[in-house]
This record gives sequence, structure tokens and C-alpha cells, in this order.
Amino acid sequence: MQLDAIDHELLKILQRDATLTNKDLANQLHRSVAAIQERRRKLNDQGYIQSTVAILDRNKIDRGLITFPHVHMNSHTAEILIEFEEEVSKFEEVMECFQMSGDCDFILKVSTANLEEYSNFLRDKLAKLPNVSRVNSSFVLRVVKNITAYPI
Repeated sequence: MQLDAIDHELLKILQRDATLTNKDLANQLHRSVAAIQERRRKLNDQGYIQSTVAILDRNKIDRGLITFPHVHMNSHTAEILIEFEEEVSKFEEVMECFQMSGDCDFILKVSTANLEEYSNFLRDKLAKLPNVSRVNSSFVLRVVKNITAYPI
């Protein structure tokens, strides 16, 4: 599917507010409701829109501490890396997991209530995974920018 200027604008708007109705979107984009509904369906079907979610205030739900553990593995076979990815994906504290090039093998984004909860997560879950040799943790002191919209 080739995206045109209207598709790009539609995606930009939806990244800011996915709760807008097709009628609202049609008014903003000067198109018919049916045309917007069809475009939105195609964008969903083609995987341009992966999901529609509510972004919560982490402080209001007692998940105020964000930590980025840099995980170093002692082996790098495909089986070991896949096993790590599968296991770490099961942890509710892990918001994101990235396999990296460079100094560490994985960087995680972990959300916990406080330092004690993170310490328990590190000791009782992450450090117990097979082939994890070292974890260096960085703690978020202040969020300067936090957006979810990609530039289109």
C-alpha cells in the first residue's frame, strides 16, 4: 500500500489522539466519513497502526521509577538470545526490550514503584535468568521529553 499525503496526515492526527471519531477526522481532513473510515481500515489491515491504547500517568498508578538495565550475556548463541528474549518478555515490569549492538547485549525499560521494588526485580527475576553475566542499571532522574508519535 502506497501512502499518500492524506494517509500521512491521518496517521499524524491519530498519533496525537486516536480517540477522534471518523467524523472528526473527516472534518479535519476535508474528506467524507466513509473515505476516512476506509483509509483507517486499510491502515489497520496493512499494519501501519499496530494498536490503539491509552497512555497512563505512571506516577498515578504507582509506577514512578523508570530504570534502564543494560544486560550483558555470557554467551551469544541464537538459542541463548531467544531464550532470554522469551523469558524477559514475561516480566510485567519490563516495558520494552531492545537487543543492542555495542557495549551491552540488551537494554530494557523497566517500570516499578520504587527502588526497593526494582532491587527485588533485579535480584529475583532478571539476574536469575540463564547466561546473564552482568547488569548495569541507569535510573531516570527527570523526564525531559516523552512522546509516542513518530515523525511522518
